[in-house]
Amino acid sequence: MRQERIMQASIFDVFAEHEIGRELKSMSDWLDEQSSLLNLVIGDLRRHAVQETGRHGLPAEAVLRCALLKQYRQLSYEELAFHLEDSASFRAFARLPLGWSPKKSVLHNTISAISAASWEAINRAVVTSARHEKLDDGAMLRIDSTVTEALMHAPTDNSLLWDAVRVMVRLLTQADALQGVAPIVWRNHRRLAKKRALAIQYCRGKEQRAKLYRDLIAATRATLASLGHAARRLAACPALEAMGWRAEVDKLVSLFETHADIIVKGSRDVHYGHKLNLATGRSGLIFDLVIEAGNPADAERFLPMLERHIASNGTPPRQTTSDGGYASLDNLNQAKAMGVHDVAFHKKRGLSIESMVKSCWVYRKLRNFRAGIEANISCLKRAFGLSRCTWRGWAHFKAYVWSSVVAYNLALFARLAAP
Repeated sequence: MRQERIMQASIFDVFAEHEIGRELKSMSDWLDEQSSLLNLVIGDLRRHAVQETGRHGLPAEAVLRCALLKQYRQLSYEELAFHLEDSASFRAFARLPLGWSPKKSVLHNTISAISAASWEAINRAVVTSARHEKLDDGAMLRIDSTVTEALMHAPTDNSLLWDAVRVMVRLLTQADALQGVAPIVWRNHRRLAKKRALAIQYCRGKEQRAKLYRDLIAATRATLASLGHAARRLAACPALEAMGWRAEVDKLVSLFETHADIIVKGSRDVHYGHKLNLATGRSGLIFDLVIEAGNPADAERFLPMLERHIASNGTPPRQTTSDGGYASLDNLNQAKAMGVHDVAFHKKRGLSIESMVKSCWVYRKLRNFRAGIEANISCLKRAFGLSRCTWRGWAHFKAYVWSSVVAYNLALFARLAAP
């Protein structure tokens, strides 16, 4: 049976007298006060049928704390396993059983089982604690959007063509192995595509590169034609294996991260991942976050974000500010109807200052306040990994994003609550 917590853990709580050690100690103290959150982790581990390692399995408390360490210090599973064995502060924070040094595979299997819903619930607990400590009452709200990229490269180069060929060859090989299906005649261009892709990467002359690209494209088209032929042959096959195979053939943006959206923000670069809408307060804590489907306009997401904040906070913010992309007369009027006194948009978009706020001075203050969310987003991306998700799959993408937000909020809460 998996343990929830390690009893008598305080015996081993030895944190370094260093800024990071003190921060970890403060974060650990908060987690000790929130023991009910462990039920979320236990439920996720049971739901994913994670095998219990050792006699009792890695305790749920240690799983949650190791996950926070990973995002807090932006470590790989291998690096996390090393630091848990090497660092006394890390072991004290993780509350590992005496003599235990989990391997990277154990850490991967258990940490990846924590769901996005659990991380979101933990984040709400951090925000609630911040309100109780009077660090941020949510009276001032700022909203902005950003993009977190999926674990894929831009689908515009030779490596994508090589990926396409090897995935199609894999699917054709699987089709050959299906029971009750006549063999499909096709030619394996995998080796040729790999050679051409590598040659293009190191080629210098334009003419030589163009010739190599023609060979690679020809190999890709030939493989695609074989895959199309196989798909037509299996279209009428009712077997479950054939249905699963046909589902795998349907890839749109990415061969591997099929959930990724194509995001274009203004006239800037194209991103492949998901758009995020964030709401923060004066403290810089992330009150709320929504991982959007597709690329909705910012103006469409202003009122839903405001409604979510009112639902979680219990009262509307006194003042709210956001970028010009969120501005519209309807958004302004409805926000005022919800009870928001001042609604400032960075770009007026035909709206008068008098209709948004009570004075030009308030408008300037809110406009400057809005700029602070750019620093929050920058910190999330630089220090907590929100720039690019390193986990695979849609469920893990959501869990990764929320775990980064929780690690950021918990570290910031520890700094703000420090005497």
